[in-house]
Amino acid sequence: MKWYLKVIRDNYANFNGRARRQEYWMFVLFNFLFAIGIVMISGTLATMTDVPAFIGLYFIYIIAIIIPSLAVAVRRLHDINKSGWFYLVGLIPIIGGIWLIVLLATEGDRGPNQYGPDPKNVSNLEIDEIGTVS
Repeated sequence: MKWYLKVIRDNYANFNGRARRQEYWMFVLFNFLFAIGIVMISGTLATMTDVPAFIGLYFIYIIAIIIPSLAVAVRRLHDINKSGWFYLVGLIPIIGGIWLIVLLATEGDRGPNQYGPDPKNVSNLEIDEIGTVS
């Protein structure tokens, strides 16, 4: 749950930096669980009250979550040293979605890359920078 809240609170529209696999996949898991919960609750309320407006709760959630979902996916791609534009690979029919899942599940680069420091190894940042010229 802390990973979901980290994406929502701290990195709502942050497309810079890197995101660990755990951050991305925990966000996806909790996002899926919340979406299922909202669908069930709004469907139950719409059925009990005969007011279909409760279905709109799901669409409000989806609209609110689009930007953080894109941001965490872009930061996840940055962790494997790929541009955020690689997210558009998912638009390729059949193979694109599979390729995107493989990219998002790939272990990130060790050490800093062009998108920032290694999010797994925050404590050793000084050691990685020893001997490098800035």
